[in-house]
Amino acid sequence: MDYLKQYHKVTYTNLLTSGRLNAYLVDVDRQAQERFERLIEGMKQAQGITEHLKEENALEWTGRLGNIRACAREIVEKEIIFV
Repeated sequence: MDYLKQYHKVTYTNLLTSGRLNAYLVDVDRQAQERFERLIEGMKQAQGITEHLKEENALEWTGRLGNIRACAREIVEKEIIFV
């Protein structure tokens, strides 16, 4: 919300004064979460990160999943959060 307030003042003010700010933020949060989850699943599949890898080498699985989550977070921020 701070980003919206700081960089999109007109949109923020319009949403606030119309009473739609909370609904807007909930919708953006839902979109971001759904996109994040889809990205993670797609990247895991593309990179062959499976439950078998988790069982065989938990440390590698954790590291690779952490990298995927960081990449997915960055994409979501650029596509949905900080537009």
